[in-house]
Amino acid sequence: MGRLLVAGPGWRTIAAIAAASGVTLLAAGCGSGGSSPSGGGTPSGGATSAAPPSAAPGTTPVLCQDAAALRASLTKLTHVSVGAGTANEIKADLADAKAKLTSLAADAHGQWQAQTTALTTALGKVQAAVADLGTNPSPSTVAAVVTALGSVTTAASSLLAALSTACPSASP
Repeated sequence: MGRLLVAGPGWRTIAAIAAASGVTLLAAGCGSGGSSPSGGGTPSGGATSAAPPSAAPGTTPVLCQDAAALRASLTKLTHVSVGAGTANEIKADLADAKAKLTSLAADAHGQWQAQTTALTTALGKVQAAVADLGTNPSPSTVAAVVTALGSVTTAASSLLAALSTACPSASP
């Protein structure tokens, strides 16, 4: 498990707020075996192959790859050192997380819409908080970013738990 680093004035207050709000980091995995079974080979009259254990029926390997990419992106976002000079780094990580979420939502074709919407909302809160951090760096704006990142962690855990039915290794 990693930690959320806080730098700058008022860091003890911010660290206490982060601890009180239950900010946790994502440590979930999603299997992306890197290869998919090919349709070729010799026909076997009576033998059939079972679906891989990392994917439920109807799940594409792309969906599990999207989940793994989103998880990695969110981990990077939540492992940031929040401080006055980190607004641009957080904005870049946030943009990447939003892109990964958009890709996953598109490939999910409406599945897990409640969870993807909740994560989109949480990422919007981070965007607003980090904009304030960039224009007015202070202990209160750092605290707002930390709190917003906590809501991302909560929403992401919910989405990954829901995805675990399709990609069992995606469970938080």
